[in-house]
Amino acid sequence: RDREYQRNLSQHHVQRAAANFDLYQINPVKVSRRNGINYVFNGQHTIEIVALVSGSRETPVWCMVYDDLGYEHEADIFANQMKYVKPLLPYEIFMANIEAGNEQQLVIKRLVESYSLSIGPTKAYGVICAVATLERIYTKYGYHVLDRTLRLCVGTWEGDIDSLGANVLAGVARMVVAFGDQLRDETFKERVGFMSVRQLSRIAKERGAGSLCYAEAMLVAYNRKCKYTLSLIHISEPTRL
Repeated sequence: RDREYQRNLSQHHVQRAAANFDLYQINPVKVSRRNGINYVFNGQHTIEIVALVSGSRETPVWCMVYDDLGYEHEADIFANQMKYVKPLLPYEIFMANIEAGNEQQLVIKRLVESYSLSIGPTKAYGVICAVATLERIYTKYGYHVLDRTLRLCVGTWEGDIDSLGANVLAGVARMVVAFGDQLRDETFKERVGFMSVRQLSRIAKERGAGSLCYAEAMLVAYNRKCKYTLSLIHISEPTRL
């Protein structure tokens, strides 16, 4: 093989991309013509995806052909092709999906706005910046879990600027998924809301990092002076967010 710098071909990626094939998402294949031989130095997965979808390895694909590259130059281009590309932020992707009329993002936006909140790129009162977390909760657990998560966050901390962050949202969602109807909303608002979000964050960080530690801190507060406590074991790995 004359392209030792390239990734190994991933059949899993090929199968997944083929199952969600979109002609308009195909990028041109980059080809280096050296000594009369065409070497694909970027786009081998694209070729395999098109062949799988079309059922033929003869299906043409768009190519950018370079006649003046040496092997080392090809490798350098491959290694640094993303170096100066600015990746899209989750908020930018979300808003593009809104403009495209994609249903999932429209549903999430309407749900957020039903609580007099908005989705935005920067932290502010009543603004959710944790777009990826909203989408993850919705995708993994569905509309009703996201709805209840937002309802609890708003009802517990009344729009506190720190109450709509990723770890708080994901922590509340963990509680909702783990305990369902056993989790009483009014009890949650009263006992967990007794702590400010800053206190909650401090306690969570003492336990470790991530939404699981936030959920654990919430659960400790919820169980305080409670006759029938909820078990800590239920908010661990099975509901990972």
